[in-house]
Amino acid sequence: MYQLARPALFAMDAESAHRFTLGALRRAPWLLSAFPEAGEDPVEVMGLRFRNRLGLAAGLDKNAECIDAWTRLGFGLIEIGTVTPKPQPGNPRPRMFRLPEHGAIINRLGFNNAGLDVVLDNIRGSDRGGARLGINLGKNAVTPAEHALDDYREGMQRAYELADYLTVNISSPNTVGLRDLQAGQARDALLRGLADCREMLAQQHGRRVPVAIKIAPDLEPDEVRTLGDAVVNVGFEALIATNTTIHRDAVAGHRYAGEAGGLSGDPVREPSTRLLRLLREHLGSACALIGVGGVMRPEHAVEKLRAGADLVQIYTGFIYAGPALVARSVDVMRQAGFTQVKP
Repeated sequence: MYQLARPALFAMDAESAHRFTLGALRRAPWLLSAFPEAGEDPVEVMGLRFRNRLGLAAGLDKNAECIDAWTRLGFGLIEIGTVTPKPQPGNPRPRMFRLPEHGAIINRLGFNNAGLDVVLDNIRGSDRGGARLGINLGKNAVTPAEHALDDYREGMQRAYELADYLTVNISSPNTVGLRDLQAGQARDALLRGLADCREMLAQQHGRRVPVAIKIAPDLEPDEVRTLGDAVVNVGFEALIATNTTIHRDAVAGHRYAGEAGGLSGDPVREPSTRLLRLLREHLGSACALIGVGGVMRPEHAVEKLRAGADLVQIYTGFIYAGPALVARSVDVMRQAGFTQVKP
């Protein structure tokens, strides 16, 4: 079915096709019932039991509009956002470009979203089924870097009761200065402030919501190790490796190669997997790892697990391969032997 619909969707510009698809799934979530539902392959990660290891990455459903639809595909985890405290339009259009020859997308959306009020209301009105829900938090573009903690803390405080886990996005290349929060004193102050906030909320709500930090694939190895250590030292449960890349070597010569923004899909698979492997070798079992970046086929999901991931997320692969990728990937991961529930 998707292979029949894809030419029409790809005849639209990328962002229009995205909005059209989300609108259709919001109004008729049953459309995804035409595709196989992923099976059970339980695993325990971050102190949570997931029905299987495959998740929807943040960015596809920024406003939590289609959770009812995603649950019909049987995802083990659904991560919505990135959401900011206040609504914002993002960067000027056009800001999203397909590179089909490379199985890739370039986007410079800039955390376009409806804001926390709308997103949290959408979550309250949805049915996540057996999936775990992650809420991916960002800062507003107008918030100065020195006040970034205020935005992330507000997001954490307001999203805490609805989230199974929270993700702090400090790695998008499309918000000026955001990636600076991955290093040095800015990183340490942010992590300490959010750790203190989480402790307060854990006491207030009587449960400890896990926190993941999403990082960029463009960091140097020493930067990756230092960042991993910092996340473990404040007691956060997971790292998500990785966001999009700003490098263009893999798509050099393409007519969109010069477009600003983050490159996702097949070109980021190898660098994100390499970083994932580095983190697992450095951190051992001290931290859960969620692998994302370039999972275009089921075998790529297995590749992430072999590199050290506990869970895997998809986005660009979903756009190119369609909804059937979900059940197929869970089946292939199960057949590869990644079926144990972690203690």
